[in-house]
Order: sequence, then C-alpha cells, then structure tokens
Amino acid sequence: MRQSNLSRAEGLQLLKKYNKEDFHIRHALTVEAVMRYFAEEYAPDELEYWSMVGLLHDIDFEQWPDDHCSKAPELLREDGVGEDMIRSIVSHGFGICSEVEPQEKMEEILFAVDELTGLMGAAVLMRPSKSFQDMKVSSVRKKFKDKSFAAGCSRETIAMGAERLGWTLDELLEKTLTAMKAAETWIESEVAQNI
Repeated sequence: MRQSNLSRAEGLQLLKKYNKEDFHIRHALTVEAVMRYFAEEYAPDELEYWSMVGLLHDIDFEQWPDDHCSKAPELLREDGVGEDMIRSIVSHGFGICSEVEPQEKMEEILFAVDELTGLMGAAVLMRPSKSFQDMKVSSVRKKFKDKSFAAGCSRETIAMGAERLGWTLDELLEKTLTAMKAAETWIESEVAQNI
C-alpha cells in the first residue's frame, strides 16, 4: 500500500508554488478528483496517493512547458516527494514528453484521463447548464470526433490510454464522465477556495 508523504495542504502549497494561472489550478484539482474517484474503485487503501499524483501531475507545465515531465522530478524532490510518486507523475507524459512508461493501473488511468478531463472541461463550457450532470457520453464522443474542438487535447493519447487499460474508448468516456459528475460539486468548491 502506497501512501503520500505530503498532506493535501502541503500538496496544494506545492502546486501553487509553481502554478498561478486559474486554468492550471482548476485542471490539477479536476484530475485530483477524478483520480480519487478511480482509486475508490481500484485501490481504496491508496486514495491519498492517487489523489496527490493527480493534483501534482502537471506541476512543471505552467512555468516550463518545453520541459514538461523533465523539470518535475527536480521540483518534487526539492519538497521531499518520494521517488515512486515522481515516477507515477512523470509517466503521464509517456510518448509525448517522457520516456517513463505507465505500468501500474493508477499510472495507466492518469495517462488516459489527463487529456480527456481537459476535453470534457472544454465541452461542459459549451453547455447551457455549464454542468456535467446533464452531459451524455454521446456528447463527449461528438466533441472527441471534432478535431477542431479543444484541439490541444490529444485524441491519440486518449485512445491509447483506453487501449492500454483494456477498455473501449466508450468505456473510458463513460467512466471518466461518471467521475466528473460525481466530483463536480467538490471541484467547484475547491476551485472557489483555491483560485
């Protein structure tokens, strides 16, 4: 059983040390919540670990986008983050900006949902309700197929993530949308407190 050696307050402080833009903080909180949701199903004894990996996965992206996943280990080690967590965080950039391949279920899920939560976050802003609660998988699939929509979200990475997990693309979309719906109120509360 893996434990985070940082408290959540310490993780938030570390995130905000290197991230100032609302967008990046919101994304970190969103991925944290989605990873917590998946941990409840796949590794309930590692909730804090999965959550912290989600919270800190893009720690270096805002200030060092060209060194994403290569600057992160240095920043994380300075604040005492363990090597296992560093490895997990860096693995989400596999094939894009990292040679560290996801191996464990948690790393595979992070790899799959990182880009997807971005796509879904852009999609929800287009909805009259601005909420995930009335969003359907068919809407997400439609946005996924529209390459010009949220063009920065790599469809190839999302599809590869589903394949690596042994899930169909629709299964990944459905599971992640369910996670976003379950976490929406918590995310909005955290965003209000932290942005």
